[in-house]
Formats: sequence, C-alpha cells, structure tokens
Amino acid sequence: MAMKIGTEKFKERVENGIHDDFMRGAVASAQDGMSQKRRAATTEELGNWEDWRNHGEEIRQHVLEYLDFYLEQLSENVAKRGGHVFFAQTKEEANEYIRSVVQKKNAKKIVKSKSMVTEEISLNAMLEEEGCDVVETDLGEYILQLDEHDPPSHIVAPALHKNREQIREVFEKKLGYTKSSNPEELCYQARVTLREKFLEADVGITGCNFAVAETGSFCLVTNEGNADLVTALPKTQITVMGMERLVPTFEEMEVLVSMLTRNAVGQKLTSYITVLTGPRVELDVDGPEEFHLVIVDNGRSKILGGEFQSVLQCIRCAACINVCPVYRHIGGHSYGSIYPGPIGAVLTPLLGGYDEYKELPYASTLCGACTEVCPVKIPLHNLLHKHREVIVEKEGKAPVSEKLLMKAFGLGASSPTLYKIGSKIAPAALNPFTSGDKISKGPGPLKAWTEIREFPAPNKERFRDWFKNRDKGDKNS
Repeated sequence: MAMKIGTEKFKERVENGIHDDFMRGAVASAQDGMSQKRRAATTEELGNWEDWRNHGEEIRQHVLEYLDFYLEQLSENVAKRGGHVFFAQTKEEANEYIRSVVQKKNAKKIVKSKSMVTEEISLNAMLEEEGCDVVETDLGEYILQLDEHDPPSHIVAPALHKNREQIREVFEKKLGYTKSSNPEELCYQARVTLREKFLEADVGITGCNFAVAETGSFCLVTNEGNADLVTALPKTQITVMGMERLVPTFEEMEVLVSMLTRNAVGQKLTSYITVLTGPRVELDVDGPEEFHLVIVDNGRSKILGGEFQSVLQCIRCAACINVCPVYRHIGGHSYGSIYPGPIGAVLTPLLGGYDEYKELPYASTLCGACTEVCPVKIPLHNLLHKHREVIVEKEGKAPVSEKLLMKAFGLGASSPTLYKIGSKIAPAALNPFTSGDKISKGPGPLKAWTEIREFPAPNKERFRDWFKNRDKGDKNS
C-alpha cells in the first residue's frame, strides 16, 4: 500500500465521508473515549503535564539538530553487533534493498508488524510482486488486509471505521469463519490463523518506534505481542525506520515511550515494550540469525532546516487526530493518505507534494486543538497556516476562482472610488442570496462556504454613512 490511498478527488472523498453515518459515529465514539483516557493518563495522573511536554519537545528538537551525529552513531553500533545498515534516500532504494535480502534468502513467507513507514514506501506491493506471501500480524492491519487491502483510517487504530459485524463478514468470507461477532471469538480466530504464519515465516519485518543511538537498539511498542513473534521466530529480520525516529540514550527513550503510550491509548505503558539489539548471539534462546536496519529518508532531509522541521518531532501518537473536529466529520480516508488528521495534513504535502495534496492544509479549522494536545509541542495549526501561505504565495496553486476574487478585491480596495461604489451596491447585489442577515445560498466562490455554514450579509447602511448621520445627529442635539 502506498502513502496515497484511493483515486477519488478530495471533494469526492470528503463527500463520501460526510455521508457515512456509521463511520462518523464510530470516529466520534473513539475520539471521545481516547481523549478521555488521554486526559486521565496525562494531566490528571502526572499533574505537571506541560513540563513533560516541554521535555519531550527538547528531546525531539535536540535529536533533529544533531541528527547526522546520532544516525552515524546508531549505524556504527548496529554494525558492531553484527547487523547490517542501509540508508535509503528514496522509497525505491529502500524497496530494492529489501528485495535483494528477500531474494538472497529465497524467502516466500513474510510476517510484518504494524509499520507506517513500510506503508509509506509501498513495501507490501513490492513483496507481493516478488511472489511473497506477506501477512500483517497487527489485528487491525490484518483485518484490513483481508478485506481487499482496505486502507487504514487512523494511525493507531487502523480499522477504526469498521464494526465487529463487518469484521465478522470479512472473516467469514476470507477465513471460513462460522462463529459470532463476539470480539473474543474473533480475536481467537485471528490468533489461531496467525500462529501458523509466524511459525512458517522466512522473514520478519517491523517498523521502529524509537532507535537508541548509544546502543544500536530499537524499540517496539505494542499491545498484542505480535511484534515479539515477528522478531523472535523468523531467521531473518528487517527493521524499517524513518530517519528521524531516534533517541540518544535509553533515558530519553523511556520519556518518549511513556508519552507515546499515554497519548496514543491512555495507558501508562502498553502490554509490550520490546527492545532488541541486533541478531541472536550465543546463549540467546530466540531471535533472528540475521538483522537488517533500513533507514528511510524519502523526503525527510528536505524538511530538515526549513520552516516545517518541527513536524519531524512527531512520535505517531495520534493525539492530534483524536481531538480534530474535521477528522471527526470526514474520517481518515478523506485525507487520501495513510497519514490522516492534522499530522497528515502537515506531513503528507511535504512528502507527497502539493500537486497531489494541496487541499489537505485547508482541511482544518485552525482551532489549535491539535497543537494543544501534542506531547512534543508541534505547532500543527501554525504549520497548516504556513502551508496555505506557501501554496498561494510561492507555489501559485490557489484555485482560479480564489485568485480572481482576491484580484478583484485588491483592485476595489485600492481605489477609493471603486470601494465606495462597491460598498453601496453590495447589499442590493447580494439580496437574492440573503435570508435575514445571512447569505445562505452563496454565489460563485461563496457557494462552497455557504453549503456548510452561513455567511454574514453586508449591512444595508455602510459604516461611514452611519457614522456621518450619527455625527449630524449629535450636532443637531
């Protein structure tokens, strides 16, 4: 699966999302529940949550400032422990390296744990082209894979848009499942099926929550234990990480893991916090015989040092998604990217370009809720506003209607005569579209706005006329 999901245009995706009553209900319920758990696990338990946020921001900013040093340190320490490191500038380079490893091992059966970066680089599609049987072992990702590769709609809960009846139908169709939609029975079916996949796998592939530069270790944060089996049973393991997912030492890792789990699922710690370092050594009872670390750039280095650098502080907790009012109404698929919500609206155009994703920065109210909850203090709503500036002023990609409207306003506002005439005729010109003091059926560029909210109608009496008449009245009195 690539970063881009679907072929529909942005407005079509939004229209589908808005009219999907089940999805909107599921998202609203999940947002409310996750946000409540997050508040309990952060502000209510820790008390000094803003101090933790400041510390998290400091750690991430420090890593980005010295990223070249820590990447070199990580690479050297992985190599010292018998691992192989490959720096991939593009997704094509990452896929080609992984393809070469799979071919050398003559691997046909591959198990994966949840990883956003592997979806970003379309890894599964490449492996399937090679004739490999690739199985997602995270329960949510597994459900989506069975359902004709349905794309994820949430960073942490990828199958958020499905209910248990829909999941049962998928299991019945793909696995011959005959039992009820009871979650325990559904999970048991998945475990029985996946257990065989783990035992048969030639290669295990994981993502990386955090890599520890000081030791060459990497950390996986899960609630299902599937990542542990992906790393313990296959003889060859490949870990794929975005180049920014680093911490200097275990001390910083502990801070960020605690912030990740509290913000993602409202837990002090998830069920499994797994730290692995290289291939199996003498006296180890399990683990891979061969370990490969693929460090992916794919556009990230272009973000470094620029006005959007702070987006690379992200730890993929999805707290911003869980409070976003826009995501609440249109769902994850409307963003057309595996990265939805506010973080997706900022990151996706940077990685995928404005030609494909120029609408995403406008899928925001700029209310600032995302910035307020971000555990590493990414100024998301400011970055969304910055995107809009770049799109209009530097890229010249504003809609034609908007360009014409702004040009007309500029001409009118710069000429006192035109401005005076325009302000006098505006109430009469807009009267056919006005109901009371609101424009409810906007003409031209106003149409899209008034379809979802009311627009204030111009006053029939101009301010200058009111002020002049008021001044006359005062003199007469």
